[in-house]
Amino acid sequence: MSFELQPMMISGKEVLPLIEGGKGVAVSTGESSGAWAAAGGIGTFSAVNADNTDENGDIIRTVYKGRSRKERFEELVQQGIDGGIKQARIAHEISGGEGRLHMNVLWEMGGAERVLEGVMEGAKGMIHGITCGAGMPFKLATLAAKHNVHYYPIISSARAFRALWLRSYRKQPELLGGVVYEDPWLAGGHNGLSNSESPNVPEDPYPRVAALRKTMNDFGLQNTPIIMAGGVWFLREWSNWLNNPEIGPITFQFGTRPLLTQESQISDLWKKRLLTLKEGDISLNRFSPTGFYSSAVYNSFLHELYERSDRETAFVDHPAGDHSELFTFGVRNKKVYLTKSDLKRANAFIAEGFNKPLQSPDSTLIFVSPDKAKEIRQDQLDCMGCLSMCKFSNWAANEQGTTGHKADPRSFCIQKTLQDIGHGDDPDNNLMFAGHAAYRFADDPFYANGFIPTTKELIDRICTGD
Repeated sequence: MSFELQPMMISGKEVLPLIEGGKGVAVSTGESSGAWAAAGGIGTFSAVNADNTDENGDIIRTVYKGRSRKERFEELVQQGIDGGIKQARIAHEISGGEGRLHMNVLWEMGGAERVLEGVMEGAKGMIHGITCGAGMPFKLATLAAKHNVHYYPIISSARAFRALWLRSYRKQPELLGGVVYEDPWLAGGHNGLSNSESPNVPEDPYPRVAALRKTMNDFGLQNTPIIMAGGVWFLREWSNWLNNPEIGPITFQFGTRPLLTQESQISDLWKKRLLTLKEGDISLNRFSPTGFYSSAVYNSFLHELYERSDRETAFVDHPAGDHSELFTFGVRNKKVYLTKSDLKRANAFIAEGFNKPLQSPDSTLIFVSPDKAKEIRQDQLDCMGCLSMCKFSNWAANEQGTTGHKADPRSFCIQKTLQDIGHGDDPDNNLMFAGHAAYRFADDPFYANGFIPTTKELIDRICTGD
């Protein structure tokens, strides 16, 4: 079939309506985003704990010297600023003035505003747009206006955009470059499922995006593009969205496909794993210390978390109702009460070697091995404040430096695992974010015999409809 993709004015320049999705912690780098922009699209580098490099181009891994969380947090923020500036410069040089370059920031990351400001100051003129999600970034428009760049909020519903517009964005409408609709059932990474939506009941994106367009039209934003993010593979499958008045100006974001290019900096082991995924290998889970659902490959890392949750038991501090059985744990022999059936389960877990009960904030115990308990405790102690609030370590970016709740051993250190997988560790042993269409690498003939294209070859292919 014939397929013609029309250029569009984005961030002040006519470019292909193809956007590289930003993927944090050493994944969406200057190399990949610069190459995407050089091919005529919109490259997006991530300013989420971006890597800095030395004069030889070697990555400078952060070694935290601070003894307290707040001291390490300051190191993290400075490293994020330095790394973001470096990646912007790399992308700018590689793009050669073609396409457009955007910076991706997660609003709920630690020090988000400071990192955004620092990178924008240090890379003046190199960045044309700021993409931001993972929360409700009300201040995004003001920050973008300060640096005279376009802004692109990431939302998952018309309702969320309405709230952002009425509270903030209506004051800077001229710099709203587009609205990213990130489908909560199709996109990779953290997803914006609301409490009224089920992770197991996916909704068709078309009516949700049509509702977003209606809301935007009500605010006079008929010419502002919507960016469809999540599940986009072959553009021919979305042809009914083009030149469609219900959808309006539309562009498409690709987060997963740019992982498998020559310019992508992820490890060869990770790239090979992508080529073997099958439908159903990617699923939503709620283990993230952010509290958000996230989409990732089911592997040994997630398997251990699911098993950990299967060994969870509720307790009370005093005998009450069915909770009549005494159970002691910890170095201080804390006394709690379980039901008879849960006491039996607890003793079985202990017999299997999961003999270290750890207390959660919800008056439950999880049973883990001594090695896993030691790992969890150490990871919690090593916290450097990578999130604005973290369930796992109980860190919060406030005066107290804490959420006020107990640290939650049912979660994990997201900074540690994303740094590990992003720098070459086995993807099976780490959190492996992926969009729900990632299984299509295996059956797309473009990738036959393990073929890995350049970014230019990938964009040329996408422009054909495939």
